[in-house]
Amino acid sequence: MKLLHIDTSIKATGSLSREMSAAAVKRLKREAPDIAVHYRDLAAHPLGDLTERVFAAHAKGADISDLDQAELSDLAESGMVLEEFMASDVIVMGVPFYNFTVPSSLKAWIDRICVAGKTFSYGASGVVGLARGKRVIILLARGGIYGEGSPNARHEHAETYLRSIFSVIGVENLEVIVADGVDVSPELRAAALESAMGSIEALAA
Repeated sequence: MKLLHIDTSIKATGSLSREMSAAAVKRLKREAPDIAVHYRDLAAHPLGDLTERVFAAHAKGADISDLDQAELSDLAESGMVLEEFMASDVIVMGVPFYNFTVPSSLKAWIDRICVAGKTFSYGASGVVGLARGKRVIILLARGGIYGEGSPNARHEHAETYLRSIFSVIGVENLEVIVADGVDVSPELRAAALESAMGSIEALAA
């Protein structure tokens, strides 16, 4: 079994999403010691914004003869990102909540894996996901309180976005563990992290 571990926080230290994702991987490895883990840090090694020419080559197989060296490098990295994702059985992602949504580095990664004909297609009844059978676990840390029923719920565009985008490519049962309100007060931060860690420990193998 192969596990892809992704972190996206711009904080190299003191990041709750990194702490949570590491704990989730540790939990899964404890239950399945032979699981092979590949790690990608999208903050330390970000992908560039998707460009028209690289998108055409990556997603549509367009001619690459006129791509410059930087574009060829981006194309190779894009192919590697897609290959890593498709080869993984489990994806564990540490995601902080920036400006009401996911980090831009994660959006750049998503742009590389959402590829018509490879991870989804269009059928008579609409979009058909081609990446079915993968387990995706999101460890989400939000500074404020944005859970369902809260006054700020309408501004939540991280969990809702990820549930939508992964369903497009066939991941219907996204597992999301949230530490909410971690910047409201030290007490709420500690309680949110304790709750999240409890949910991580309860993850099925």
